[in-house]
Amino acid sequence: MSKSAVERPVDQPRQTTAGTLRRHGRHIMANWVRELALLPVIVLLLVIGAFVNPAFLTAANFINVAQESAALGAVVVAETLILLTGKFDLSLQATYGLAPMVGAWLIVSKDGQGLGTNWNPFLGIAIVLLVGLVVGAFNGFMVIKLGFNAFIFTLAMLILLTGIQVGIVSGRTIYHLPDAYIYLGSQYLLGVPVSVWVTGAIFLLSALFLRYHRVGRAIYAIGGNTEAARAAGIHVDRVRIGVFIVASLLAALAGLMTAGQVVAVTAGQGNNLIFSVFAAAVIGGISLEGGRGRMVGALTGVILLALVQNILILSQIQTFWIDAATGLIILIALGLARLIGTERA
Repeated sequence: MSKSAVERPVDQPRQTTAGTLRRHGRHIMANWVRELALLPVIVLLLVIGAFVNPAFLTAANFINVAQESAALGAVVVAETLILLTGKFDLSLQATYGLAPMVGAWLIVSKDGQGLGTNWNPFLGIAIVLLVGLVVGAFNGFMVIKLGFNAFIFTLAMLILLTGIQVGIVSGRTIYHLPDAYIYLGSQYLLGVPVSVWVTGAIFLLSALFLRYHRVGRAIYAIGGNTEAARAAGIHVDRVRIGVFIVASLLAALAGLMTAGQVVAVTAGQGNNLIFSVFAAAVIGGISLEGGRGRMVGALTGVILLALVQNILILSQIQTFWIDAATGLIILIALGLARLIGTERA
């Protein structure tokens, strides 16, 4: 037997392993390029903002930007989780408004436009989360188990829940909220709003969950190929319904952040929020077809939108131009997504 014949079985696996590692390395690099594609744009916005207003590059302004976008970030995480499974939920906007409204309505006196039951504020917070849980479970059951179209059904729920939100208080604003109820959105920890710490933790835990937990990996598998996921033994319906519930809970929590920030719950809380949520997700590279995208990308989308809005405000641009800018950013992001391959052709 020749020397080459003896060595070939040993060398071949080494070559195969090396090739696999190289392909894996290129795949990881490509993923990071897609996820961090917005970083140059964010850096450009920082430069533009510095020229627009000297107050832009100050700690106080950045803390304000973070606080203003904390609630949006929490809802973006919620919608991203659903999008990764290949579904979506338009009613997160309504849950964001209705849940804190119901909680406040039950704990505030009549002087503050509440029901006058004067329940314990911690019970009110529990009710906020309960509303989120019930809405999420109902949406998940109807869309996943009964097969309703996600767009039509969650749109109908958005309209229904928004109507309830306005109707129970006759369009009024609830104020005189207890300190415990507004803590999440009004208090600071180490000079940074508590809501920012909470949203940061939500992003971090969600990213780690998707990356390392078997259910997190199952979410990607379900969004990538539902039938293959079923064949692999994944409980597809159970995971999807669970994601709907978690997303709705996060939306309710985000609404509580906003209530604490403005120290009131308005009948219009959450109006047009869903547009910014989808904008941040799409800009951040989250596929609307499911199975692709990461939380770091969604986070960069939230940061980009927050910076654009802040720059426009500091430039004293009229508010309706901010909505136009958001729409333009989405169109640009879709074009970039085609170029870098985050969306199917």
